[in-house]
Amino acid sequence: MQIKPYKFLLFSVTAFLLANCGEDPTVDEVVNVPKEGSVETSMEVEYLDSSKYEVLVTRHKVWVSNSLFKEIVHRDTIPQLGNTFETAYNENGDSKSVDMKKEYELYITVK
Repeated sequence: MQIKPYKFLLFSVTAFLLANCGEDPTVDEVVNVPKEGSVETSMEVEYLDSSKYEVLVTRHKVWVSNSLFKEIVHRDTIPQLGNTFETAYNENGDSKSVDMKKEYELYITVK
């Protein structure tokens, strides 16, 4: 039985994500993306200073035979979540209530 390349890629990504559950999500474990045949995806939220909206940017880089075959960029306008008050501490242990912008949490499901 031969495994189709896209099923292998999805299985590999899923296995990687499951293996890293419970670890620090800010640590980027991938140093170099294998470029023989892969899709590299990144997501970010661009904050607009004077608007009630933000921009969700999703980028896909399609790598084939060690060359960038195609780059796909999606930009979607989403509403700002508003502000929240957080307690901040300085090096002396003094606390202060700080007005901060709420941030979106990003969750990715790979099928």
